Amino acid sequence: MQKDTPNKNNVLLNILGIGLITGTLDGLAALLLNYKIQPTIIFKFIASAAFGKAAFKGGAEMVVAGIVFHFLIAVLFTSAFYLLYPFFKKGLRNAYLIAVLYGFTAWIIMNLVVIPITQKAFPVIKLSVLITGIAILIVCLGLPIALIADRHLKQGKFKILSKK
Repeated sequence: MQKDTPNKNNVLLNILGIGLITGTLDGLAALLLNYKIQPTIIFKFIASAAFGKAAFKGGAEMVVAGIVFHFLIAVLFTSAFYLLYPFFKKGLRNAYLIAVLYGFTAWIIMNLVVIPITQKAFPVIKLSVLITGIAILIVCLGLPIALIADRHLKQGKFKILSKK
């Protein structure tokens, strides 16, 4: 007989599921916004964080590596934001405000920390690109995580995290 109470596996499955949603939404946004660039180049750029310039000379394996890295990053952001949601909810109380905070934070981490470190260069950031990038992360990352986490919080799915 199975219990209806949440367990750690459910939290992991929630994070993975939301990570797949956010990774897909963000990936589609990147492809649509950069429709003049071949999708393979976009994912090779992501792979170049680990493989350097060799990623652009590679074939399908580099595209797959870029896709895997993209989803890994999405799941990592999802994990952090999802697990921190109850703490933000106590202070801010508004899921939409938390979504904006998540999107803005993700943009800062990716564009001011991860990309400069992995690409060994600081990206030139135009105001329109900055606004578009933050808006995409709010919509594709912040909103799904915050809204789903808010629903899960109301359903008591975070209680397992506080049990010893």
